[in-house]
Amino acid sequence: MELKKGYRALVDEAMAQVTTYSVEEARAKLGDTSVQFVDVRDVRELEREGVVPGAVHAPRGMLEFWIDPESPYHRPVFAEDKEFVLFCAAGWRSALATKTLQDMGLPRVAHIEGGFTAWKAAGAPVEEKPKKA
Repeated sequence: MELKKGYRALVDEAMAQVTTYSVEEARAKLGDTSVQFVDVRDVRELEREGVVPGAVHAPRGMLEFWIDPESPYHRPVFAEDKEFVLFCAAGWRSALATKTLQDMGLPRVAHIEGGFTAWKAAGAPVEEKPKKA
């Protein structure tokens, strides 16, 4: 089977159309109340690798539903007047997700180059995923 567009072409297209922050640029935004970090990784990745302090977890498969105020799954955090900075493990899923949210009309959305892997490697803050009570 030959695909019309492979994952690499989709990621490259997204990267050309979205705002991408380096880890250093993103780290400078951590704690800024006008910025919300959004972790699109699978919950098992969070449990295994840790989380960025203050980041909201929005699994990639639910993101569009959580963003849209018309969706029965809408999450109020995404209606706030903030810049949303997405990340995944390597920056591929977050690039695609950022492009999708931009296409949906979210005004201020970006992602982190290299994702959580680059974040952690740079010594940026990481916490254990809080355990559910």
